[in-house]
Amino acid sequence: MRTTLTLDEDVAAKLKLLAERQKSSFKETVNAVLRRGLSAQERRERRPEGVRVDTFRSTLQRGVDPLRLNQLVDDLDVERAVATLSADADR
Repeated sequence: MRTTLTLDEDVAAKLKLLAERQKSSFKETVNAVLRRGLSAQERRERRPEGVRVDTFRSTLQRGVDPLRLNQLVDDLDVERAVATLSADADR
């Protein structure tokens, strides 16, 4: 199909540069760029609304930070070691 297309100067310059780099004609470059743009629009339109997040059961309660549990275990170990040392010193 033959048609007249008016391009902004900056767009035409980018298309010419791309055509030179790809060693293709201006017409082929314009068609390829338009096809990519139209395909991207179609993919974007097909996206579902919102985001679905799969949930899972956890043994942790809300508000429990699993990264801080290791620190708690370390603190308990220290307390146990201090208590053991104190008991040994009293004997």
